[in-house]
Amino acid sequence: MKRTDPASPASPFDSPSFLDCLKSLGYWEPASFSGSVSGPAGPVPHATTVLAVRYKGGVVMAGDRQASEGYQVSSRAISKVIPVDRYSCVAIAGAAGPAIDMARLFRVEIEHYEKLEGVMLTTDGKANKLAQMVREALPMAMQGLVVVPLFAGYDAGRGAGRIYKYDPAGGRYEEDAYHANGSGGLFARNALKMLWKEGMTRAQAIEAALRALYEAADEDLGTGGPDFVREIYPSVFTMDREGTSELPPAEVARYYRDLVDSLKRKE
Repeated sequence: MKRTDPASPASPFDSPSFLDCLKSLGYWEPASFSGSVSGPAGPVPHATTVLAVRYKGGVVMAGDRQASEGYQVSSRAISKVIPVDRYSCVAIAGAAGPAIDMARLFRVEIEHYEKLEGVMLTTDGKANKLAQMVREALPMAMQGLVVVPLFAGYDAGRGAGRIYKYDPAGGRYEEDAYHANGSGGLFARNALKMLWKEGMTRAQAIEAALRALYEAADEDLGTGGPDFVREIYPSVFTMDREGTSELPPAEVARYYRDLVDSLKRKE
């Protein structure tokens, strides 16, 4: 509960911002720019393609599971879509380590605010907070460790899903229909341009998201497609008035098996 007694001594934990608490206690400081733009000494694992698709009454967020390190596979089962709270998720693209740290810290930041204030932060408020974190990571981006997240959530006030994209400098932009980030983002957006339509159902949006990831993996070396041998499939989350839910891997696998069968028949 937030402290309200004016006679009580000020405490770092009175702040609704967890980041401010860490800064005041000396546990966290924003990275500084060294003046060099040569980048990291060696290859850094990168999370690749993530996307979000709005449907009637909600939004779908999905991402492939592969992390690449140059021309090599760094990980085949990384989780790029991370639930933030009951109604929102953040997806990571860019340098994998800093991106995962940012997503986890963002989740704690939102939880800390809600515990102290007793109310949920608005969807716009969450998007603005993430923009601040991206802006503070700009020195890392200048040195080659670029983190560009994608944020999506259900806005109870509007009764609709909302999608926010960012640039490395912390610029925040809202998308009305869909967006995709990462090395395969262009191919995914091209697919969604053909697949998306106003008033899509949840099932149609999931299908469009999975097909877009398939097309991205088909064209981009860094994006991982469905792995039927290891049984590794893209992560898919939906956010609507019922909250955030993850699509079971078995359903994702079933969709991709049907898709592959249909493509074989066309050949």
